[in-house]
Amino acid sequence: MEGWPLYDSYSDSPTFNSKRSKRYGVKVVRTLDEFMQMVSVRSAVFMSEQVCPFLEEFDGNDFCALHLVGYKGKEPIGCIRIRFFAGFAKIERLAVRHEFRNTRIGFKLVYAAIALAKQKGYSKIYGHIQERLLKFWSHFGGRPRREPFAFSDFTYLEMLLETEPAPDAITLETDPYVLIRPEGAWHRKGVLEESIERPVTSPLHRLDAA
Repeated sequence: MEGWPLYDSYSDSPTFNSKRSKRYGVKVVRTLDEFMQMVSVRSAVFMSEQVCPFLEEFDGNDFCALHLVGYKGKEPIGCIRIRFFAGFAKIERLAVRHEFRNTRIGFKLVYAAIALAKQKGYSKIYGHIQERLLKFWSHFGGRPRREPFAFSDFTYLEMLLETEPAPDAITLETDPYVLIRPEGAWHRKGVLEESIERPVTSPLHRLDAA
């Protein structure tokens, strides 16, 4: 995994942000605080602007999905959700705050979601899009399939992007230390790898060795 992937292009380091306060970055949601940032963005976009009912926006899938948040400096300005099924990844709930829609953060979030799905080995990426956004989603190589359908006051199209997994995608042959790294941080050493510098002291290990 060479380079720093788009889905891990944000850092909350004070030095990082003070030197590059206008930088746009994306990261995987891993903490409750980051989860609330995602909820805030989606509430502002879908519930406030589009008058989407709460139970339709927060549909019971958020705790079983992966979320990405996009930032300008330290400010969360956009988000996207990914759910993973056996044969495909589903990209959904892309939201960008209205005052940042003249930026490319929406593109960054979609490209980051696609890159992350490919890193996990997916070759089919699927989504539901409002018909008015067909041109935007076509930028990523998606093509509509089957007939339009409707829910939550809008007409939607199914979109399918067929691609190739990343050359170094996660597989059963991947180094086990990579597999225990935080989600979306497979390219950098994790805290559990640092623990191997300590000697094995578990009483259970001593019993096994006896």
